[in-house]
Amino acid sequence: MTRVVPSCRPLAAGLCRLAIAAACAAVAAAWPVAPWPAVRPTATAVAEAAAPPAIDVQAVAREAYVWGWPLAYLHQCRAALEKVPVPGRSGGMPVAPLNRLSMLVDTIAGQSTLIPCPNQDVIYGFGVFDLEVTPVVIQVPEFGNRVWLYQLCDQRTDSFADVGCMHGTRPGAYLVAGRDWRGCVPPGIAGVFRCPTRYAYCLPRVFFTAEPGDREATLPAINGVMAYPLDEFDGQMQATDWSRARWLPAVARRARRAGGVTAAGLLDALPGILADVPPLPGEEPLYARLRSLVRAIDHDPAARATALAAAEEADGEVVAPLFEFRNVGRRLPDHWTTLDNGGAFGTDYVARTAAARSNVFVNRACETRYYYLDLDAAGRRLGSDGEYVLTFPADRLPPARGFWSLTVYDERHAIPSHAPGRHALGSRDPGLVFGPDGSLTVVIGRVAGAGGSRAAALTGNRLDAPPGEFSLYLRIYWPDDAVIDSGWTPPAVRPLAESARLTRADTLFNRTAPR
Repeated sequence: MTRVVPSCRPLAAGLCRLAIAAACAAVAAAWPVAPWPAVRPTATAVAEAAAPPAIDVQAVAREAYVWGWPLAYLHQCRAALEKVPVPGRSGGMPVAPLNRLSMLVDTIAGQSTLIPCPNQDVIYGFGVFDLEVTPVVIQVPEFGNRVWLYQLCDQRTDSFADVGCMHGTRPGAYLVAGRDWRGCVPPGIAGVFRCPTRYAYCLPRVFFTAEPGDREATLPAINGVMAYPLDEFDGQMQATDWSRARWLPAVARRARRAGGVTAAGLLDALPGILADVPPLPGEEPLYARLRSLVRAIDHDPAARATALAAAEEADGEVVAPLFEFRNVGRRLPDHWTTLDNGGAFGTDYVARTAAARSNVFVNRACETRYYYLDLDAAGRRLGSDGEYVLTFPADRLPPARGFWSLTVYDERHAIPSHAPGRHALGSRDPGLVFGPDGSLTVVIGRVAGAGGSRAAALTGNRLDAPPGEFSLYLRIYWPDDAVIDSGWTPPAVRPLAESARLTRADTLFNRTAPR
């Protein structure tokens, strides 16, 4: 049974809460919840706290900036949501108060630049949970055969739970709790996920195809995707009509005014980040240096000026170049790159910052494999002054158990809203056109009819490039073993004029994909 409630109104379930509380003692013995292992300071950490080590302020500030950039970015996301009154949407994105989430009912708007590289194949949700205040219930409705995934990540952007079709997750209500929470799990909770940091981030993704009516068919399930504090859980699945979510323009305006991560902003946020994010094993010396940096810049204006200059230098020399996909992750043939440890970075600080800077909130490789491209096969920057061709041989189509998509992003890593045409295609599209040999050829370039070639006008497999430089982004959701084991890589992207594959375009594009 599903009970429809407003998306932001607390439940009037006092009597039911009393019943749940009474039942807790009975279920506690049957289902003990093991607390997250306590973090105890080592003897070394105690000694360092008593006698802070002398540090090179300039070197540690650079280290802090590279280590802390993703955490400062998430700090900004959370700060932007603290004044959100109700779940809704802003700047084309879902926004919600802390300890709740909001869902869209369509893909992210093309003009949105708040999050880099939004997917054009899924309906997104987003929520931030302050687990020091309360555990949070997340609802998983029945999605049928759809591809879906909830990304639950900590402040390091590491995933800490397996929730999705590829994990065999069953419908139900699940609890997200802090590492030290020792409360009672009420009846009706299907499982408990422990977050190792104070704040958790939840990003549901629900796939739909380009078939007419398929997006609308997802909405009953989308309306069951919810999150709310534990004390509002009454044992029943709730629902809300997300198509009626409020538009909240002030949230996007505040985020744009705040801008991105800055050296000063990161140094200001550093004390809170260190308090909210416990060190990983082996990180105690790093934390000792960072705490010494905090003390130094708090008490010495000259030290702060030195740290600020060093952090700004690290931004220009290290972090800013990580926005370019050719500098992200592992290099593959033909200038593609990929991340092997997305969503599971651990102490790989450069990879974590590269992902956050270029395309934040990436999933783990077993859930989604990402391939990035800035350069053509000859190493030249992709740009709208030319047209390009990419051909998947019949036996080298993207190997996905779920789906795959190829998207073009502009130089901001945004959907090119200022350029007409189609900017994403993939297995969700029923009209893909295959060659006689079973291969799939995609043409990327100027809008057909505005100076485009005859070949570009003929193919239904076209991506329209924005003015200036652009990037290609291949996603494989629920990849098969050939992708997970790194045995498959994307083919080269070549200038159309140099490709022998399109000498007779009218004979290549004559067979549509079966539905």
